[in-house]
Parts: sequence; structure tokens; C-alpha cells
Amino acid sequence: MTAAPPPALLDVLPLLRCPVCAEPLHAEGFSLRCPAGHSADLARSGAVTLLHGNRPRSGDDDAMARARDRFLATGAYAPLRAAILDLAGAAAEVTGDGPGRTVLDVGCGSGWYSAGLLEAEPGARGIGLDSSPRSLRFAARAHPRLAAIGADVFARLPLASDAIDLVLDVFSPRNPSEFARVLRPQGRLLVARPGPGHLAELREAVPGMLGIDPRKEERLATALEPFVTAVAERTVRFTAELTPEAATDLVAMTPSARHLDPAGAAGHAPGAVTVEVQLGLYAPRA
Repeated sequence: MTAAPPPALLDVLPLLRCPVCAEPLHAEGFSLRCPAGHSADLARSGAVTLLHGNRPRSGDDDAMARARDRFLATGAYAPLRAAILDLAGAAAEVTGDGPGRTVLDVGCGSGWYSAGLLEAEPGARGIGLDSSPRSLRFAARAHPRLAAIGADVFARLPLASDAIDLVLDVFSPRNPSEFARVLRPQGRLLVARPGPGHLAELREAVPGMLGIDPRKEERLATALEPFVTAVAERTVRFTAELTPEAATDLVAMTPSARHLDPAGAAGHAPGAVTVEVQLGLYAPRA
């Protein structure tokens, strides 16, 4: 257990809410507590889990989280992160958030995307939400201004309303009504999801890899439309050169890893794969 809440957690503490009663939280020793007496202990990494009820069944297991951390560390997805940061920066210019904005990374994994954004914005502070304990350990050390919080994205988020300037959702589940609730009126939601050609060569070479839902965009629009409106769309497309080790980790960090052997599958993988990701920037509906 950590000796005290890390500075990143203390910085966003006024924005956090009890997952049981939605009351504000305060630090008390090695725990966060609300006025009603509900408490959550800090992990040794400095992360804190704010869950109510049963632990979510989704989220990376230990092997998936480690594979994701190793793969992203290769820099193969650096052009994608650069495009996300560029669109996030454009959003700040439009809304006037600028330095000091609060970023929420939903399904943050190892915190690689939000850490890049925080590095690019010295005054920003970040909250990384994930349901995977192993992912939270990585996220807790991804950046000194990123607070790692265990939460279920499909439940009420343990955050105050109108508290967040930018919600990042990169290849993660979505809870549009909660995203709209926690966003400030001038805030933005940035969603990254795989395009039709994403990892096409890998999917063709590796039997059993999950495909892209052809109705993904339709379903996304239907889910988001009541809560946010699109203000910008971009498609990011590039070729990533993969070593056999990187290909193994890329397979291992996807949901496909739950029903196939990543090491065996990646043995059939091509050295170069297409990365195609669609980015959408959304504003809350009035």
C-alpha cells in the first residue's frame, strides 16, 4: 500500500465521487472516504478502485495488459497517438480550454495515450479509468499527472458532473450518457475506433481473429446521437512494420486473444500491417 495518495490523485480529488452514494471524497490516511463512511483503500501503485457491487467482467487480464504495454512501447502506434493529440489540441483551441484542462481517459489501459497528451500539455491533469487491476498499475506510473482510478465504464462514473474538459475513448467501451454528464458544457469527447481496413493483413493471415463489425459506425452514431453531436471527423491510415514479437503482442492485447493462441497466431502474421482508425470529436448537446 502506498504511503500517501500520489499528487496526481490529490489534484483531481475534488472531482471524484463515492461510487456508492455519489458524495464527495476526501483523503484519510491510505484511503479515500465520503461523509457517509464509505471508503476505498489505495493500492501500492497509488491507484484507487472506486467500484460499487460486483467487479466488471470486461477489461484486460494480466497477460493482455502486459502485451498492450509492451506493444505500445515499440512506438508502432505513434502516428495514431500523434493524430489523437493533434485533434485534442484543436479542440482546446476551439473551446478555449487551453492549459489546465482536465482529461479523462476511459478504458485507459497502460495510460499511453493520455500520458502523451499530458506531456504535450504541461498544465493539464489526467484521470485514467479502467477496470483492469494490472492496467491500473501501468497507468499509475505512466505520467506524474495521471491519476489511476478503477471503475466500471458501464456504471455511473465516480466523477462529479460538469467536471471534465476532454473525454478520451480509444478502442474502449462507451457510456454516452455518463460521458455527457461529466463533460463541461464546452467540453469535448474524442472517440477512436477501428476503421474497415484496420489490421486487415493480420486478420487475413491469422485464423480466428475477430473482424470489424460492418455496422459499427451506424451503432456508434445511434448510441451517441442523443447525448453529443459530431464536430470533426478524421481517418488515420498508415503502415506499421511489426517484428514477430510485436505481432504476438498485438494479437495478445486484442479480444481475439481470449480464444486463440497469440504466439502461434502471430507466427503467420505479415511484417507490415495497415492501421486504419477513425477519430470523431463530439460536443455535448445543449
